[in-house]
Amino acid sequence: MDICATLRPDICNDGRVNITVLRHFVELSETLHFGRASARANISTSALSRHIRQLEAELNVALFDRDNRTVELTPAGIRFQRYARDAVQQWDQIRFELTDPADHLRGEISLYCSVTASHSILFDLLNRFRPAHPGVEIRLQTGDPEYAIARVQALEEDLAIAARPANLPAGVRFKPIRVSPLVFIESVETVDPMPSSLPPDAREAWAEVPMILAAGGIARRRVDAWFRRLDVTPKIYAQVAGNEAIVSMVSLGLGLGVVPKIVLDNSPHAERVRVLEVDPVLEPYELGLFTLKRHLHNPLVDAFWSLLPDEVDQ
Repeated sequence: MDICATLRPDICNDGRVNITVLRHFVELSETLHFGRASARANISTSALSRHIRQLEAELNVALFDRDNRTVELTPAGIRFQRYARDAVQQWDQIRFELTDPADHLRGEISLYCSVTASHSILFDLLNRFRPAHPGVEIRLQTGDPEYAIARVQALEEDLAIAARPANLPAGVRFKPIRVSPLVFIESVETVDPMPSSLPPDAREAWAEVPMILAAGGIARRRVDAWFRRLDVTPKIYAQVAGNEAIVSMVSLGLGLGVVPKIVLDNSPHAERVRVLEVDPVLEPYELGLFTLKRHLHNPLVDAFWSLLPDEVDQ
């Protein structure tokens, strides 16, 4: 049954949810804040609230739990969020497909990456993209790269920059940008038994070194595998979300860390840490651009994707 079959004309057009109302719902579902969502949608808070109430009334279900301080999606809201994102994306796609190709591209694409990637990779891409497509707006969200692919799969973002996993999920496309070694680092002011002086086969000594590691993701899986090869259970001092914070904690002498070298090179604390030589070395990061195959039918996404050479498309 069409989810919109019974909705009112101001909510639906020809049996479809009014795309503007869907956009407003998506904004609120992503920000969970009426003020920020209304600012992004360029409407008043009262108008946004009215649209949400009308949508809930016509669906006969609560999409949000809200009080004077918080806004949260209900289980029904989470289900409807995926429908809304998909519908908005399909609308944008067909609208651009019907536009005269000679016209300048206009609209918005969303991109997710880490803070480090925004400085070291995205800066160059935007410098090339903006002059060619001045009518396209970029909505950038930064965060832990561990969530990058999942956000693209969930239609939360059109594109993401992150490290390629061992197995690429079905329907996800990847273009490599650069390779970054994955390195062990320690503080230059370390005075305890120096990890840099420990050979890889010094199992007992390595087991006593406090480690500051990523809470999850590719780097954590690779360093865990490294320790398994030594038959060592690492002594975890801290588990951190975000590689930038690992460099900060290591620079204070709190332990040994493992980060992509691209993170170290762009860290304000780079001069306070040093790279350790270990054997075997950790498998490097292959950093690149992710999107869904279906997103490449959107001319805006395709234009950004085309910034990278086709011969390395995978």
